[in-house]
Amino acid sequence: MSSRLLFLLLTSSLFLFSLAEARAASCDSDGAVDFVCGPVSPEDLAIIPNSKWLIASGMEDEGFLYLVDTEDYSSLSAYPSANSQQQAMAAPYQSCPGRVETGFRPHGLSLRSGDNGVHTLYVVRHGAREAIEVFSIDSNSMVPDITWIGCVLAPDAVVFNSVVAIPGGGIAATHFQQPVGELWEWHGANGGSGEWNKVPGSETAGPNGIEISADGRWFYIAGWGTKSFIRLSRGQTPVQKTSVDVGHHIDNLRWAPDGSLFAAGHNGPSPISIFQCLSGGSCDGVSSMVTKVDPDQLVIDRIIDYPSNEFLILGTVAVQINDEVWVGGIAGGNRIARFSAR
Repeated sequence: MSSRLLFLLLTSSLFLFSLAEARAASCDSDGAVDFVCGPVSPEDLAIIPNSKWLIASGMEDEGFLYLVDTEDYSSLSAYPSANSQQQAMAAPYQSCPGRVETGFRPHGLSLRSGDNGVHTLYVVRHGAREAIEVFSIDSNSMVPDITWIGCVLAPDAVVFNSVVAIPGGGIAATHFQQPVGELWEWHGANGGSGEWNKVPGSETAGPNGIEISADGRWFYIAGWGTKSFIRLSRGQTPVQKTSVDVGHHIDNLRWAPDGSLFAAGHNGPSPISIFQCLSGGSCDGVSSMVTKVDPDQLVIDRIIDYPSNEFLILGTVAVQINDEVWVGGIAGGNRIARFSAR
């Protein structure tokens, strides 16, 4: 072997070792907090049932839906991609003008569990249009297949934030607006009108995340502007509405294994401080927070209070993966934080 060839091999090996070492170092733990690195601005997270996969929405201009492996902590950008799939639109999405991949800024997520490992994913989408984009998720292959199947355009002048699948094939979504926003429902399946309607009694300051009870009788709304968890009756007269203060802005709500809800979000000296942090300014005094809420008794338990830093700039969502609570966030960070569940 020539000395030149040996030199090149040694140099290449050292370079690859240094690159691997740098990548490992870039995803080091922060004390007791571990991370999944890769997804940029993972604003919302949705667990694919009976699989090792998680979907993250990368809330950036020209963003992505990411698939995250919860066993080896790797991730990949799944949509849009060079291999993005679509199928011919059919009811109830026949009024959708078609797929638009450019200008994709994904936001809130909701997954409707289906049969035989095939599920439906709803994605709040900004950018080229305001809509709920709809995908089929087939988890039967080694890596789940994501296929675009349609969309539901938002009403004029409405900008949705979070979405939830509701009984009967419909969806509900929050219109985040200050000083007053509201919740909307859409019913296009099973003979529905295919029109959006405001939900009576849902008006509140900055409604953000949303979940629904298994029987469809109660909405649970993240009151970002009021720092409260709101329980709102659905289809009942008169409307019943109660709330509990959680002490921080709530961004997203997600079910915990014990039947409580993770209310994830952030807090700071003032709402202005949150928006400064979000826009790349000072994050002094800002923290990511997660509170568990009993939706029946409205009892709260703060489980995470993590000061804003380069690892998790502004937390927005929490889900439980085995014995950890995973927290996603926005503002350009490229990590999902992993906290020990307690």
